[in-house]
Amino acid sequence: MLIVVGLSIKNLEPRVWDAQSPYYLPRVRAVMVSYAEFHRMPTRRLAAMDRGLHAYLGVPGSIKIYLDNGAFYFLTHNGEVSKKDYEEFVARARPDWWPIPQDYIPGPQMSVEEQERCLEKTMAMNLAYQADGYVPVIHISRVLDRYIMEAQAMSAMTNKTHIGLGGIVPNLLRAPKAMPYQHILDGLVQVRHLFKGKELHLFGVGGTATLHLAELLEIDSIDSSGWRNRAARGIVQLPGSGDRAVANLGNWRGRTPSQDEWEILRTCNCPACRLSGLDGLIASGLAGFCNRATHNLSVLLEEEVAVRVRLMDGSYSSWYADHLDNSICLTLVQQALARRLQTRESLDLGDLFARTEPVLMAHSSATALLGHRPQVGKVSLDIGHMRADDDALCEPQA
Repeated sequence: MLIVVGLSIKNLEPRVWDAQSPYYLPRVRAVMVSYAEFHRMPTRRLAAMDRGLHAYLGVPGSIKIYLDNGAFYFLTHNGEVSKKDYEEFVARARPDWWPIPQDYIPGPQMSVEEQERCLEKTMAMNLAYQADGYVPVIHISRVLDRYIMEAQAMSAMTNKTHIGLGGIVPNLLRAPKAMPYQHILDGLVQVRHLFKGKELHLFGVGGTATLHLAELLEIDSIDSSGWRNRAARGIVQLPGSGDRAVANLGNWRGRTPSQDEWEILRTCNCPACRLSGLDGLIASGLAGFCNRATHNLSVLLEEEVAVRVRLMDGSYSSWYADHLDNSICLTLVQQALARRLQTRESLDLGDLFARTEPVLMAHSSATALLGHRPQVGKVSLDIGHMRADDDALCEPQA
């Protein structure tokens, strides 16, 4: 699974993609910037279009640049995107991946009728941008079934190779009237099953715990700005254990590391910890932010590798329960793993039926058998934002 690293064009530090930076992380393969930031800063928008995003950001061509359309920003600022301006930006700035100009996020607090109006506007945008590489978007919401039905009926959607999944963050952050976690899981399973062969991108989900869920559900890519949001709040991530507060910054509070966890941080081998150790993690100012952000992203990238490798070698089932220190997500991970194993067993059974069907069909009972197969707070440092992030999701509370 590809982790797309959310950036802020106001503050590109730490330059984790830059081999010349002390914070370089070689596992970074894609970054994301928000069109909303360029919309707010016309001078930077023009510079990015004149030079192209790779040159403007100093990102090598080997690393993909994803563009977020800023839907969360425009939703919270009661704005509409100028489609002409967005089209011009895509054509001239040349991102590697870009969604439709605007999607309309159905907030959990909305009535079903309001969510349906968001659906109609989003699907109209999907229909209007059938060509030229625009990625369609659908939303995990109480009207997901209608999204799927209309998407499957739209011939242009069936020819798309990528689909963006939005709307999940407000539900994960337990906004008023948020969908139950189980319904969110069911929705993701349904989308993955019905859109086989398409690359699914899940917007704004990038915590160490939710990463497990995305990997188990075979999501192709996720994006996260949480590595920066947490760092600005004095928070670092630990493998499998969620967030810990190591620096006292403003009004932000969190669970402090235990003695054993301080020792894990003391022996961390990420570039920032090798450079500055614990003193770097607890420091204030830009240096402390860069150290914590690099550490957080390193943990996230290494967690993805650990999950992927263990799923491939078959050891995940015996590993995750002791690794994940998180009661809410642990239950969801357990359910997602069971669904994954059940799906794999069904596929294996399907192969068996395919191989034996000519023989089984000779028996009268075989025909019957075959017919029944089974809101992010404002922080002191200017870190920017994409749509939102799962900062509060499934993290153990103090």
